Amino acid sequence: ITVTHVPAYSPHAVAEHALALLLTLNRHTHLAHDRVRRGDFRLDGLQGFDLHGKTAGLIGTGRIGTITGKILQGFGCHVLAFDPYASPESRAAGFEFVALDDVLTRSDIVSLHCPLLPATHHLINASTLARLKPTALLINTSRGGLIDTAAAIDALENNRLRGLGLDVYEHEAALFFEDHSDTGITDPLFARLIKNPNVVVTGHQAFLTYEALDNIASSVLASLNAFASGQPCKNAPVLHVTPRATT
Repeated sequence: ITVTHVPAYSPHAVAEHALALLLTLNRHTHLAHDRVRRGDFRLDGLQGFDLHGKTAGLIGTGRIGTITGKILQGFGCHVLAFDPYASPESRAAGFEFVALDDVLTRSDIVSLHCPLLPATHHLINASTLARLKPTALLINTSRGGLIDTAAAIDALENNRLRGLGLDVYEHEAALFFEDHSDTGITDPLFARLIKNPNVVVTGHQAFLTYEALDNIASSVLASLNAFASGQPCKNAPVLHVTPRATT
């Protein structure tokens, strides 16, 4: 059996979505839009801060994390980064590589770009949230299980975290990609999360650009054509399979 995958279809799409969440949270454009639609043009509670001159922290500097960091540099941010397996490209990007605790304690913005592994499950928990500045914004476009949602809600409700922007959620399998408008949201944790005005959630759509979908289709077709013609498939990962013992 030949197995192929699509290793990277548009890291720019996800990185740009992370910035969209950040800008929305910081300048409260989601709240302002709702107010204006109701005819309310007051500015109360809509104050944000300049990104220019702020410190942004990346946890993970793969392709998406590195592109996110470069965009943040374009806003005039100083970028800290933590990644024990940083690539030469990310090392050359001008980020300041530091320990995880330094990213947490020094950053005004923290953006997660690491895989979900046993070692990274609930990487952001009550203990690590306590290390953040209470004015920090936290962004996650990577994997929902990186954040202990209950701990994040507690930090938000007790003014230990200024804002949370998510495109992923640790229990999203029962919610995302379906219309629940008729039945309502039955996940009490998620319902509590989205009631907070300092939270912005999108339904795992960071990848969803025309370019990304075109890249996905092109990659799949290239793999199918290579297989049909007997050529090596470029995106066929090397699988190490241990044969099952026979009796």
